[in-house]
Amino acid sequence: MTAKVASKSIVGDKPWVLPPNKPFSLINASLIDPLEGKVIKNATVSVAGGRITGVSTQAPSSDNAIIDLKGKFLCPGLIDGHVHVTATPGEADLRSTYKNIPASMNNFRTTFLAREMLQRGFTTARDCGGADGSLKEAIDEWLIVGPRLLIAGHALSQTGGHGDQRASFSDEDPTLKCCAGHRSGIGRLCDGPTECSVAVRDEIRKGADFIKIMGGGGVASRLDNLAHPQFLPEELSAIVRTAASYDTYVTAHAYTIRAMRHMIDNGVLGIEHGNFLDRPLADLMVEKGIFLTPTLVTHDALATPPYDQFLNAKCSEKNQAVLGSGLNALKIAYEAGVTICYGSDLIAGMHQFQRKEFTIRSKVLPALQILQSATVNCAKMLRRENQIGQVKEGFLADLIVLEKNPLEDITVLDDKENLLAVVKHGQVAFSSLEELPVTIERQPW
Repeated sequence: MTAKVASKSIVGDKPWVLPPNKPFSLINASLIDPLEGKVIKNATVSVAGGRITGVSTQAPSSDNAIIDLKGKFLCPGLIDGHVHVTATPGEADLRSTYKNIPASMNNFRTTFLAREMLQRGFTTARDCGGADGSLKEAIDEWLIVGPRLLIAGHALSQTGGHGDQRASFSDEDPTLKCCAGHRSGIGRLCDGPTECSVAVRDEIRKGADFIKIMGGGGVASRLDNLAHPQFLPEELSAIVRTAASYDTYVTAHAYTIRAMRHMIDNGVLGIEHGNFLDRPLADLMVEKGIFLTPTLVTHDALATPPYDQFLNAKCSEKNQAVLGSGLNALKIAYEAGVTICYGSDLIAGMHQFQRKEFTIRSKVLPALQILQSATVNCAKMLRRENQIGQVKEGFLADLIVLEKNPLEDITVLDDKENLLAVVKHGQVAFSSLEELPVTIERQPW
């Protein structure tokens, strides 16, 4: 099925924008409800105008096109709560990824990465540093094929923090305020309450949906120590209060108890990674409603050949320090009742392992809780719980069709052969089912 583009007779028209797909109904589906953890047999899901218009166990009453799923499993589109879609493949090491290629080339490479993410079943992704408003808009308009993005713009870092990618002893101009001046990087530098407030306002001005900060030492940064918290309380207060004035929130990169506690005590609402979490801190997160987005797969990938050569020796040593503690932290968070979200945090050629997080988490978590992390929990964190993460009337029509049931074995989501089709906003983006043809191909303009 080939989509017709809009009329070309209007000045200023955007001919690449896809018109809504024709209404259709998926019948005889085994519908997965991630909120309740159950499967609804012989379900009918109707779609029109990019949204779900009906969910029932009755035959459709409209004139919609009928697609018989013959008992295959229908699941909400997956959500990855921590990606860096502009950290593209093609370079041999981290510094080259951010420094050696022109921004324009990185933009072209991003189109490959975005398409691959959607093809894996991730219909929404939260970009925690790197993607900008123009990329988000291009994907929304189907100029680029990819998951719906919610973006942080550039993550905020103090000088010498996790987002400062300058070389040791470098005299590169710090006023460039971003990863040694390279705007394909994921961060920007700000110091002092005034600079921090300005940085928040500027990222939101450029399209950020939320603010990401570097709250402690990181694996992939040469200059900082994992144990050290970053930003002063007055700087954090400026960031959090400025973000709140725009009705949005702040999430923080943090591994250690000291860094996480520093972030939580100063108003941050999300923790990224959290590998050294203990039970008292987990209880505090539950009390304050803090979201946790572990990213175990990125540390696994960085310890696996050939990617164990991607970081320098010091960074590889830090990766080993956090690698072994991640599953224990995940188990502690689950037992305490922390709201856990799905995240991958992969860069460069390691994006191919995006689905492996399902398999890694299956070592300590039940299938339902892992599926919830990539659907209803992430939707709540994104403040889109009434739009995505479930198959419900009125929600965006983000759907994946599966051969096997992830509630019985969550690792089927790590198997590309199990994914049969991906629908995003009512458009069939990818499909191996003859009865459900792709709708995003265009006729010539």
